Amino acid sequence: MKEIQSCCAVRRKETERKSMQTYDELPAANLDVKFRNKMVQLQGGEFFMGTTEKEGFPADGEGPVRKIELDSFLIDSYCVTNEEFAAFVEDTGYVTEAENFGWSFVFYLFLSPIQLRQTPPVPNTPWWHGVNGAYWKAPEGPGSHIEDRMNHPVVHISWNDANAFCRWAGKRLPTEAEWEYAARGGLERKKYPWGDELTPNGEHYCNIWQGVFPRINTKEDGYAGTAPAQSFPPNGYGLYNTSGNVWEWCSDWFSRSIHDRGGRTNPQGPLNGETRIMRGGSYLCHESYCNRYRVAARTSNTPDSSSGHLGFRCVADVK
Repeated sequence: MKEIQSCCAVRRKETERKSMQTYDELPAANLDVKFRNKMVQLQGGEFFMGTTEKEGFPADGEGPVRKIELDSFLIDSYCVTNEEFAAFVEDTGYVTEAENFGWSFVFYLFLSPIQLRQTPPVPNTPWWHGVNGAYWKAPEGPGSHIEDRMNHPVVHISWNDANAFCRWAGKRLPTEAEWEYAARGGLERKKYPWGDELTPNGEHYCNIWQGVFPRINTKEDGYAGTAPAQSFPPNGYGLYNTSGNVWEWCSDWFSRSIHDRGGRTNPQGPLNGETRIMRGGSYLCHESYCNRYRVAARTSNTPDSSSGHLGFRCVADVK
């Protein structure tokens, strides 16, 4: 079984982890849903989740294909943006885990020669560097900014950070099943949110890597890094960028075998685990190395890890 994960989910080492802020101090759950106008309501129903196609990653637990039933829910039509996250920080004073650790992972092509010399690459995946001072507001480290990227997805966000934002916004992270149901946009057993062909009529429908990974990105889709959160045509449910752009956190703990034994109605994932689910792929995904921009693809990361290609979107219950 092929199992390639490092390009997708670069993570902090166990020895680097430390106790951050206690999550009893998180913002209290907000009863009023913030940014409600960006959400769409999806009617509950059944869909086929997962895949067993040969281009997938069986070791990730993408299969088997199974029929899942979900209740209705609301979901953000696009990822949480820098502008929205800035409002959260201004209102609460929240400090992200990347800030507390003092560093986060940045893709090497976004770094200056000085930064490349000063920051060690990650063993076995040297395109990732742990950059001191990299966080959501300085995505490439000291001297970088987001002033021209306020409508882009916020990045360098850990699962814990995303969960804190959701509590403040009166929302929650989607379950993995909710995420895939929404990402498929009403299409059944298709590879992508728009169908089975990656570039129909030669048109790009998502922000992923073109060229030779990790050395040459030809940017045929128009972007080297993140694209605005509402880029490219939305899927059939009105959701943007459920393939590519940035990875998105889900609420579930990761398991490769939960689909063989888990429930089929509103599944929540395992009760515990070591890593949390990530979905959707990112601007770094390329078919030659990691084609996890397919709607059934999945990977995971530790809840305290963050990087320049990892963000999130929120859901809310229908009341």
